[in-house]
Amino acid sequence: MLGPINKERWIYSCAKQMLDRVIYAYGEHDGLRYTLFRPFNWIGPKLDSISTAKEGSSRVLTQFLYNILAGEPIQLVDGGSQRRSFTFIEDGIDCLMRIIENRDGCAERGIFNIGNPGNDLSVKELAVKLREMVKEYPEYRDRAEKCQIIEVTSDAFYGKGYQDMLTRVPSVKNAETRLGWKPVTAIDGALRKTLEFYLVEEKEKIDNLL
Repeated sequence: MLGPINKERWIYSCAKQMLDRVIYAYGEHDGLRYTLFRPFNWIGPKLDSISTAKEGSSRVLTQFLYNILAGEPIQLVDGGSQRRSFTFIEDGIDCLMRIIENRDGCAERGIFNIGNPGNDLSVKELAVKLREMVKEYPEYRDRAEKCQIIEVTSDAFYGKGYQDMLTRVPSVKNAETRLGWKPVTAIDGALRKTLEFYLVEEKEKIDNLL
């Protein structure tokens, strides 16, 4: 599904779909060997740097964690009702490795969604859950308790020309049947491992940043 031309943010989605179609066409008509894969909202340790978080362009988890640590409010665009399926990075890499291995040609001419439909929650639910989990770390409890979650309009946050998909839940049936892969990390486990990395292993960098 693509939105109207006057909503410029759809350029991102259109560009990805166009390239998928070009690759598929070369495969059909010119024998190009290909595999298409589509990552869905990957989260986890080492995926991003908290120090480079930037409002409006960072991954949502990175941005929210930075907001909490920096004492800034978490801003929910249009109330944060948009739903996403969050995939732990180790699960995603496991799927990618199976594609690269391509055992017995299992990935040839395949189109695979790499996501976790079981980790479906709204952006607002993610913000609340993340804030509560940060409270479990004594050194950052005060920051999390003081962190406000506020609502902003998309026009105020992104400017005009913004539109979003309210629900994005991937089917991973192709990956399960052809690659023998399925995601195994639930959202709480994914968030816990992410926080352990940033708040414990990377604690010195976080403290220097703040």
